[in-house]
This record gives sequence, structure tokens and C-alpha cells, in this order.
Amino acid sequence: MNIPIAGVSASPDANALPGSNVLQQIVNGVDAWALAITLIGTFVRAAIWAVASHTSSNHYAARGRMAALTSAGAALVIGAGPALVNFFAHLGATAK
Repeated sequence: MNIPIAGVSASPDANALPGSNVLQQIVNGVDAWALAITLIGTFVRAAIWAVASHTSSNHYAARGRMAALTSAGAALVIGAGPALVNFFAHLGATAK
């Protein structure tokens, strides 16, 4: 029994729904806040790393170093997020 499958398609259009510009503003605002929080976290954690290294507290120095690098990694993911989403959306659109 052969059942014909209807071809479906989707083409993302940022202006297709009302309020899309508001959603884009929210995304931009959240992105800015996320980067600002990450920057503050990097500063604080780097300061902890520096103070702990200066006071010969090896455990806290290692924790501060790892936390500072984690904040830097988070900033990388936040910054590259739109490009990653677009890459995988394009990759998914080319799948047959």
C-alpha cells in the first residue's frame, strides 16, 4: 500500500508574525546581558585567581583559574551562538 507523502517545507521569515521585531529586541537584550554578566564573572574570578595566587592558596587559585576560563568559554558560546544556529539550520535545510 503506497501512501503519497505530501511535501512539506519551511522557510524562516522574521517578519511573518506580528511582534517579531519585539522578539528580536528581546534576543538582542538578553545577549547583551549575558555577555555583560560573563564579563563581570571573568573579572571577579580572575581577581580571585590573582589574590589566591598571591597568598599561596593553591586550591583557590586553581578554582579561580578554572572559573575564569569557564567564563571565557561561556562568552565564546554566547558570541558564536547565532552562527552555530544558522550553520545547523542551513545544514538541516540541505538534508534530503
